Amino acid sequence: MEYPQVTILIAAYNEREILMEKLRNCYALDYPADQLDIVFVTDGSSDGSEEMMYDLPLVRVFHLPMREGKLAAVNRAMDRVFSPIVVLTDANCMLNRQALQNIVRHYDDPKVGAVSGEKRVMALGDSSGKGEGLYWKYESYLKKLDSDLNTVVGAAGELFSFRRELFIKLPSNTIIEDFVMSMDIAAKGYRVIYEPNAVAEEMPSANLKEEWKRKVRICAGGFQAIGIFLFLLNPSRFNLLSFQFLSHRLLRWAVTPFLLPLIFFFTAFQAFHGVVICQYFFAVQLIAYAFAALGLLYTNQDKLPKTISIPFQFAMMNAAAYAGLIRYWYGSQSAIWEKAKRQSI
Repeated sequence: MEYPQVTILIAAYNEREILMEKLRNCYALDYPADQLDIVFVTDGSSDGSEEMMYDLPLVRVFHLPMREGKLAAVNRAMDRVFSPIVVLTDANCMLNRQALQNIVRHYDDPKVGAVSGEKRVMALGDSSGKGEGLYWKYESYLKKLDSDLNTVVGAAGELFSFRRELFIKLPSNTIIEDFVMSMDIAAKGYRVIYEPNAVAEEMPSANLKEEWKRKVRICAGGFQAIGIFLFLLNPSRFNLLSFQFLSHRLLRWAVTPFLLPLIFFFTAFQAFHGVVICQYFFAVQLIAYAFAALGLLYTNQDKLPKTISIPFQFAMMNAAAYAGLIRYWYGSQSAIWEKAKRQSI
């Protein structure tokens, strides 16, 4: 197997406590050292992150005192990245040893423009990390189906690679840059492949407030991305990609959350008028939403029981669509990601 030059690019804001673990993880990857370039961008960090990494093997550090967000950091670093394959990952995500090998093998196909790895959320004991983890298992399953059919419709930024030649600098107000970057590559006619054996593992959110904040940001970015890529709704030009964008993103993000209340009240009306199948369906909804409501009694993510966390995750994701739409509509969602707190072992 030939090993192309690969750059691992990590935008890290005040991540000093995890950086050495991340570096050890990068050094442990099963990939030739002479073909590996590790770049950290620590713009705005005030914890001395950049100082601890200077002069380390294979590592380059770019630092500016001003913080402008992950996208600005990536845009700036890419001016000095020349490897044919670039891998974006987060400082708090640990990769499996074969991740890079499993990613780069797909680039033997010239039609492949990007490869998305699998995000896994660690479950600690009986924490709601199990609920969050189950959600990401579902997302990964959808990505596999998308990839097998045609192309992934939106990659996860925890582990996302692309051909350097396909990179474009996105506007600074882009909220979820990984999704927009991968969709831009797909719109150019390249495939975005899902690779389940390239894994980025991270801890679950520290509490429900942190998880809500993350979901609202994703939803706000989702609405922004839908506006950017509305031109994909042209099946005569984009074929399967048009269908995937409509079904997986437009309907799922912008339609389904707003249909759920209508379905609830419609089945309630029909149930009270004696329609048996609606009575069963209404009962199922009542039970699910009741369990989800119980989740509001818990302030700590790690104390949320699994029987509650699964319906709660479903309800919270759909509720976040409303908050995300408001933030997007009024332009109140900053593109600069506020660092989310994660659980510790």
